[in-house]
Amino acid sequence: MEIFTSLLPYIQIILSVLLVGGILLQRSDASMGGALAGGGGGDGPSTQFSRRGAERQMFNATVILAVLFALSNIVSFLF
Repeated sequence: MEIFTSLLPYIQIILSVLLVGGILLQRSDASMGGALAGGGGGDGPSTQFSRRGAERQMFNATVILAVLFALSNIVSFLF
């Protein structure tokens, strides 16, 4: 157990860097006005898109990284 608790900060750093990278690599169609006022892009007030292919895999990987990061923080709090 001591090995795990000594490695936990390094695991959290790696997860946080990967999480930030995954967030920054995702596509963002919402402009600031669309995010705040609900108005939007060129096709009308609420332009929606669906994730396909690599974009969907990147989204799923980011969600998994976020869950792992949250769990590592909870474990860090408990030990």
